[in-house]
Amino acid sequence: MTEHDFTAPAFKKAIPQGDDRERDVCDRCGFVDYRNPKIVVGSVALWKDKILLCRRAIEPRRGYWTLPAGYLELGETAEEGARREAWEEAPAQLVLDRLLAVYSVPRISQVQLMFRATLAREDIAAGPESAEVGLFEWDDIPWGDIAFPTVGWALRHWRETKDRDGFAPFSNPVDGL
Repeated sequence: MTEHDFTAPAFKKAIPQGDDRERDVCDRCGFVDYRNPKIVVGSVALWKDKILLCRRAIEPRRGYWTLPAGYLELGETAEEGARREAWEEAPAQLVLDRLLAVYSVPRISQVQLMFRATLAREDIAAGPESAEVGLFEWDDIPWGDIAFPTVGWALRHWRETKDRDGFAPFSNPVDGL
């Protein structure tokens, strides 16, 4: 193949040398098309003792409550992504405290990084991906309408550490996914 030969790649399933799983490999040049998990970033964000939740306006799980979270973008840090997601979903400005948890969700190829945070200001509003937003006392959280298992995990892990400064980030509960 010359430098001016722009023939489209022809992929086949194969196990690349030194690898342990089947991947898409180009017959012509040997390029391996790695498919890796998506990284989700989010936060358990508080104003005083109230937790910010967003009712989803989009699928999946439209109408259910979630934490401000979403996919990390190329070229941004996890912290920047968590702040951006809070801004997009609730025009909320966050002050991040620390990493709360790292959850693995292999069935949907996600790794989720959840932070502990506080709101810089109380004023929030529904962003384009939220039907509504609210600040909830612990006892008022709509547990039956939580969108995803990881949201419940993060809320419970926050509760376990809310009065602690030093702790290792959590991972999936033993009875989790």
